[in-house]
Amino acid sequence: MSLNLDQAVHYHYDAFPPERLDTGRFLEELLDATAAMARYDQMLKTMHNSEILLAPLRSQEAVLSSRIEGTISTMDEVLMYEAESDGSDRNTSETRSDVIETALYQRALRGAQQAMEDGYPLSQSLIRGVHQTLLSFGRGAAKSPGEFKKEQNYLADKMSRNILFVPISPERLPEGMDRLFAYIGESRHPSLIRTALAHVEFEALHPFKDGNGRIGRMLITLMLWSSGIISAPHFYISGYFEENRDTYIDAMRRVSEKGDWEDWCRFFMKALAVQAGRNLDTADQIRSLYDEMKRVFAEVLSSKWSIEALDFVFTFPVFTVSRFKEKSGVPAASSARFTTLLLEKDLIRKVKEASGRKPAVYAFEPLMRLVRV
Repeated sequence: MSLNLDQAVHYHYDAFPPERLDTGRFLEELLDATAAMARYDQMLKTMHNSEILLAPLRSQEAVLSSRIEGTISTMDEVLMYEAESDGSDRNTSETRSDVIETALYQRALRGAQQAMEDGYPLSQSLIRGVHQTLLSFGRGAAKSPGEFKKEQNYLADKMSRNILFVPISPERLPEGMDRLFAYIGESRHPSLIRTALAHVEFEALHPFKDGNGRIGRMLITLMLWSSGIISAPHFYISGYFEENRDTYIDAMRRVSEKGDWEDWCRFFMKALAVQAGRNLDTADQIRSLYDEMKRVFAEVLSSKWSIEALDFVFTFPVFTVSRFKEKSGVPAASSARFTTLLLEKDLIRKVKEASGRKPAVYAFEPLMRLVRV
């Protein structure tokens, strides 16, 4: 059955960036988003250990961003895979492809943030490196990881086989990517508008054979961070996009179909404002839980290593004892004992029994209840 081009919208050649943008059409949404992001960033600035406390939100983003693309997995599955594979590529034959793809999203995002912390600029080269991680093994390995497309790609309705959108041609892609990153680096648009337009343009270019949606949503976090809107690389928007998937896709298509950049910006600003509020609520709950558990862990473990143990379970809420020994900073002799004490007090639960050479897997359930999607 061949693909049908009758309903296809084509890429907006020579129309990016828009010569004129009527900000009045989305001014209220822009002001709401600006205020919401400022409140969220204030929380980040006062959270001394945001990398530890907000690590679960990165896992949540991986699940939700992948779900938009039809890759269905749960946080429990992804964190279980990460715990059992211990960060390597082992055990892939026994794991669902959807889970592997979501775990790779998390690794790719973490890698991008680390690269930028190490001083690498947000660039085409960095994006290609992130894409290489995203498709490094599993189903994506055969889809040219880290390479821009060399053949025309399409966005199609899988059920009807109708093509919905025709991205930029491979021949015009280099100039399109150059224009996009020149805009990111040089535009005088306010940062939130620049982020909105860069995201929709990246999706319209669709520069890779696969993984474009996920990379495009990572770009939002990286741009908000690099532009100083947020002081730490922890803002994730896919929850709102996943809930409003059809509206999200339609608003992007109307940019190419009708030149309606303002409608897209209105949708994007609303997404920022809503998700900033949600992320702030979740972060507050995580911080409150951490403060409560600081006292509880000190009482239960009666050890100078109680904070190291607490930080570990917040960073790796699903884990094995071997990972606890390796990553927590707690002496090996104490790790097994701590696990037993936490298990006895119902602070963690065993989610998978040991089997053969595979160790038991544990979960820090109080945190999982807050962030599970």
